[in-house]
Amino acid sequence: MEEKIYNIGVEATMDVIGGKWKPIILCNLRHGALRPSDLRRKIPGISQKMLTQQLRELEESDIVTRKSYNQVPPKVEYSLSEYGETLGGLLDTLCQWGTMHVAALQDKGEQVTLLEQEEAMV
Repeated sequence: MEEKIYNIGVEATMDVIGGKWKPIILCNLRHGALRPSDLRRKIPGISQKMLTQQLRELEESDIVTRKSYNQVPPKVEYSLSEYGETLGGLLDTLCQWGTMHVAALQDKGEQVTLLEQEEAMV
């Protein structure tokens, strides 16, 4: 196996959680376990194929945990793993910054809407 070399720590972070969908998936999971159908509802622009792929990659990186229930119909839930929960502060900061950014855009007169306001972080 070839050695991976990162020039700066953020490269290692982005290698695991980078891209359009992973941070959005993780922010949705930070308050508790969700079924794939729940995630699809919360992330309207993502396809089922992309959601499945991104969840598998996050599972391979030990960021999310997949739990299957032995029942009919089958039930699967995803949640942040213990290791994934260490991203909590980072995810909260990203969400807070996004909320602030939307407000700044609105102050400049841009037509932008944030549908889900983030809870106030302590």
